Amino acid sequence: MLKLPRYYSPMTQVVLVGFVCFLCPAMFNALNGMGGGGQVDRTTGNNANTALYCTFVVFGILGGAIVNLCGVRWTIFGSGLTYALYSASYIYLNHTGSGAFTIAAGGLLGVGAGILWAAQGMIMVSYPREDEKAHYIAVFWIVFNLGGVVGGILPFAINYHSSTDSLSDGVYVAFVVLECLGAALGLALAPPAKVTRDDGTSVVLVKYTNAGKEAVEILKLFMNPMMLALLPMCFTSNFFYSYQYGPVNASIFNIRTRGFNNIFYWGAQMASAYALSFLLDNPHMTRRTRGLVAVAIVAVFFNSIWGGTLKLQLKYTHGPLPSGEPTDYPGGLIDFLDSRRAAGPIVLYTLYGVGDALYQNLAYWIIGSLTNDSQKLSRYAGFYKGIQSLGATVAWQLDAKSVSYLNQLIGNWVLLVISLFPMLFVAATLKDHSEDAEDAEDANKKEHLAEDDDNTVKQV
Repeated sequence: MLKLPRYYSPMTQVVLVGFVCFLCPAMFNALNGMGGGGQVDRTTGNNANTALYCTFVVFGILGGAIVNLCGVRWTIFGSGLTYALYSASYIYLNHTGSGAFTIAAGGLLGVGAGILWAAQGMIMVSYPREDEKAHYIAVFWIVFNLGGVVGGILPFAINYHSSTDSLSDGVYVAFVVLECLGAALGLALAPPAKVTRDDGTSVVLVKYTNAGKEAVEILKLFMNPMMLALLPMCFTSNFFYSYQYGPVNASIFNIRTRGFNNIFYWGAQMASAYALSFLLDNPHMTRRTRGLVAVAIVAVFFNSIWGGTLKLQLKYTHGPLPSGEPTDYPGGLIDFLDSRRAAGPIVLYTLYGVGDALYQNLAYWIIGSLTNDSQKLSRYAGFYKGIQSLGATVAWQLDAKSVSYLNQLIGNWVLLVISLFPMLFVAATLKDHSEDAEDAEDANKKEHLAEDDDNTVKQV
């Protein structure tokens, strides 16, 4: 008989936050994956993404402190609603042609997304034991990207017989409903202090924090040698989305095939994350060896798919233009039923999903290997998402400013290569056991007692 995990178990909480992300960020990813939010003219979508990632930079870095101070339930609930507002803004865009509301909603979404991902990162990498972190990351990634698969099915099915290159209101309404459900699901999460592992240990020991301390700890992130070494990794980790979604998916495929592609893109992420977890949690290898092998796999794989992309990119220079000019891709937009033309590009686009999962799961695993302290990990996760968003801000503006597709590809490839060397360095320094949360807690208690003593002396 199948035994369900306890409500207060780490796995239950990781699955719950996975379903929150299934219904909120995954739906956003599916919408973004259509290119320009599913619009023919990608300008508004690109500018909305720029506004989103500008605020995401700030609130990604601040997100860990906000979560530490306010808890996970209400912060995730409020953050989830910003995803629904963003999707709803495209209905307004469809009827008015004005992109101002969508761009403003994008900026607000950056605030919510920064906080949500800091909370998610803390739950995913601090709740499990050291020897099962990759497994928990994979479980989250599978649930999360299942949302991307569903988000790909919706536009594919609804627009199957559509002759236009923009999404209908019905697709956006479906996204809004699902994202509201995701926000509400955030309230089902347990307070971290109540979550216990199967051996009875608490995942988060009682910690003393305040706004002043959190501000100091955030500043310390920019003096942390490991965080500084991982800056290129953080900056690169979402940089490729704008190129893959716009210059590739939106430029050479018709509207229904874009949704079809996303089913395989996000499905490939699920399988890849699961496969990588066996390497990263392998008990027969040191953590250092696992990290080095994983970086080598990412290096070979990503360089291979960018090489294949270069061959594809040399065939065209632009997709459908707002003026009505069609793509200059040979033969016009690809439909998935035209197997002779579609097979190669669709396989390549699917491999983008594999590469994304390998890179980001490795990034989270490296960050989770630096410490077991939940408060530090919430800040590390926020730092990762904040710098990641800085890279995304630049990337979306490159497409918005009509930088040539070939130059966008070269920029992505160069950034990848640059990021691999510091990742290799950090992986080489990993120890088999991270700093214990208990050690951090003892230091925290001593600091708290010292503050109490100081206050007592002042009163006397």
